[in-house]
Amino acid sequence: MIVVTRLNGTRFAVNPDLIERIHESPDTHLVTLDGAAYVVLESLAEVVELIADYRAYILSKARDFPAVTGYPLSLVRTEGPDDDDTDDGAGPSAPVKPRK
Repeated sequence: MIVVTRLNGTRFAVNPDLIERIHESPDTHLVTLDGAAYVVLESLAEVVELIADYRAYILSKARDFPAVTGYPLSLVRTEGPDDDDTDDGAGPSAPVKPRK
């Protein structure tokens, strides 16, 4: 979340992944994917910088996660070092038997 300031001075957090567009006219408007609009004190450049800093923070946190050996990151599960060829019905890696 990034923290921005309303024109009345109150601060609030917004999820930058939900921001569709930002424009200045002359106030800075944040428009979210659901159409909600927020007018904030920060300039367009400041909001863009806040978003860039937030994304860099998330990436740095992801680098801190320990590596898991034996199971490479994949969208499709592959057999790991402890898997065998038996059908234990434990999930998507178990072979599918055709119905008769």
